[in-house]
Amino acid sequence: MAEGLLGKKVGMTQVFNEKGEIVSVTVLEVGPCFVTQIKTPERDGYGALQLGFEETRRLTKPARGHLKNLPLLKHLHEVRTGNTADYQIGQKLNVTLFGVGDLVDVSGVSKGKGTAGVVKRYHFRGGPVTHGQSDRLRRRGASGATTTPGRVLRGLRMAGRMGNAPATVLNLEVIQVDAERNLLAVKGAVPGSKDGLLFIRKARKEKKSARRK
Repeated sequence: MAEGLLGKKVGMTQVFNEKGEIVSVTVLEVGPCFVTQIKTPERDGYGALQLGFEETRRLTKPARGHLKNLPLLKHLHEVRTGNTADYQIGQKLNVTLFGVGDLVDVSGVSKGKGTAGVVKRYHFRGGPVTHGQSDRLRRRGASGATTTPGRVLRGLRMAGRMGNAPATVLNLEVIQVDAERNLLAVKGAVPGSKDGLLFIRKARKEKKSARRK
């Protein structure tokens, strides 16, 4: 089966689990996704599927040509797979790829926070208010050494743009699956804002607690 599917964030809510406990979940609209291209090791050097998600009316002519005899799809994403022979162009994949209790990794673009200082961006403590530093409460300290190296080192944590960057949350548990409406409820939060594009795949790393068992 395909490793994952495209979807979008619907919002957050709360549900009751089997023990009667309240669980905070994020509802995702996952698929349906169409197979728009198949890459094989013989022709392309590796096996992969190109998936399309979310139908649209506006599309460029080259994109329309690429999606010939297929619905006009807004988002395309390539997914590696070793069994390309099991798929065909135009095949529809839906949320039934996942089941209750599965662990998934969700990738997206985090919310943009704009320009932020070091206290908000990196949780710096800030300077003391006393000893005459009335304007240094939320400022960072020295930017670099003196003679050696005599410059600001690359990667130094400073104020700048925060958020609006690729992010992945690992090992989120699937709480509910609604195949009729293509909805998936996962425990916890996922990157991005409402209606943001996401890629949901089966988890690649086990939880430490699962390994101990």
